[in-house]
Amino acid sequence: MALTSRIPRGFANLSFLVSLDMGSNNFQGNLPREMAHLRQLKFLDSSVNSFNGKIPSWFGFLHQIQVLNLRNNSFTGSIASSFSNMSTLETLNMNFNSIEGKIPKVIGKLINLRVLKLEGIVPQEIENLNNLMELLMQKNQITGSVPISIFNISSLQILSLWKNNLSGFLPREIGNLTKMQILQLSGNKLIGEIPKEISNLVELEELDLADNSFSGQLDMEIFNISGLRIIDLTDNNISGSLPPNIGCILPNIEELYLNDLTNLVGTIPHSISNCSKLTILDLAGNKLTSLIPKSLGYLTHLQILILEEKNLTSDSSFSFLSSLTSCRNLTLLVRSFNPLNGVLPASMGNLSTSLRTFVANSCKIQGRIPNEVGNLSSLLFLYLSGNNLVGSIPTSIGNLRNLQRFDLTNNKLSGFIGDYICKLQHLGDIYFGHNHLSGSLPYCLGNITSLREIHLGSNKLSSNIPPSLVNLQDLVVLDLSSKDMVGSLPPEIGNLKDVTLIDVAVNQFSNCKLWGTYL
Repeated sequence: MALTSRIPRGFANLSFLVSLDMGSNNFQGNLPREMAHLRQLKFLDSSVNSFNGKIPSWFGFLHQIQVLNLRNNSFTGSIASSFSNMSTLETLNMNFNSIEGKIPKVIGKLINLRVLKLEGIVPQEIENLNNLMELLMQKNQITGSVPISIFNISSLQILSLWKNNLSGFLPREIGNLTKMQILQLSGNKLIGEIPKEISNLVELEELDLADNSFSGQLDMEIFNISGLRIIDLTDNNISGSLPPNIGCILPNIEELYLNDLTNLVGTIPHSISNCSKLTILDLAGNKLTSLIPKSLGYLTHLQILILEEKNLTSDSSFSFLSSLTSCRNLTLLVRSFNPLNGVLPASMGNLSTSLRTFVANSCKIQGRIPNEVGNLSSLLFLYLSGNNLVGSIPTSIGNLRNLQRFDLTNNKLSGFIGDYICKLQHLGDIYFGHNHLSGSLPYCLGNITSLREIHLGSNKLSSNIPPSLVNLQDLVVLDLSSKDMVGSLPPEIGNLKDVTLIDVAVNQFSNCKLWGTYL
């Protein structure tokens, strides 16, 4: 249970107190000045509270302090010059407050600092922190160019400046940080080429340059750091192609994000199968071409595979999909907008039992939905819209008891919507519009009380709307536009208070005008 109110001044009497953890409560007001008498204090954590007022200058009296954590409060003002007296300080975390202006020069006197998490404009004196290992200043609205003084701190292992307003070029001096392990510069406005000097960071494990405006060729120097586990270059203007020997030069890669690089061309190298530790591969929104390699099936640790392209293809037997049955940890598979031009194989049912999301929208898939899809018992989301699927919806769909969203819009499916759909008691959205489905709606549809959206328009459905739909108290959208439905609309539907859209156009209901008064 979180504690509330203010800090009692009696804390000052605990003169031998060494450690004080008040984190993650609901404390308010100021930290009382009397706490300056806690001269033996080495650890003070008041993070994630509602403390406010100016940053206390009396912190400078805590001559033994090693860890000071003020993260996630409402402190204002700037750091007092008395902070320079905390010569023993090793960790200072003041992120996510309302600190203003430039970080004072006194910060450069805290020569024992190893971890610094701070807001504000970086002073030149920060380069004096020769023991600093972690500098985290994310989401601080820092403007201008990347402070060159940072690159003089040769001891740095983690530098996080993501989601600021940094602009201009990334200085080549970044190559000085040879001990760097994690570099996070995403969500800024950096331009120009990624400096080749990054290849000097031989201990680098994570490189995150996403959501900037880097341009030029995809530099192979980046891929020569064998210890890299995570590379994220998402949403830049980089061009070029993937190195054909990517599997040899990145043996430790676990997460590779190269999505929305609209000028990335070439093929997915077969050698990627040698990246045996890969868990996430995102290649969406590029100009990659040719067949999707079957060698992806060798990535047995793969959890997420996203191939939203426009030019990747498959052989008619979907052999690449069959190869993925070896990836027993796969939870998300997206391959939309690719001209696959084939029939979903029965082996689809042998995909990982951990699979939560299967997306294959607008892929020119033909034929029937295989009955084996019912084996994917962990599926939460199934998207197959915008294809050329025919035949009926397989009854084995009823085995997908965890399914929450089911999208078959814009296909050529026919037959009835059977009672099997009512086994999906977690279903929130049904998108079956623009098909050739016929017959009546199952009466039991009203038993799926989790339903929020029903899209069945532009089919050949007939008969009455089942009165049981009034049980769907969370329903927001009901689209039953079809020329063949008859009978009358249950007036009780007017009791569905959360409904924002009901479309029953082009039907033959006898009481449409009267029923409109219930909306």
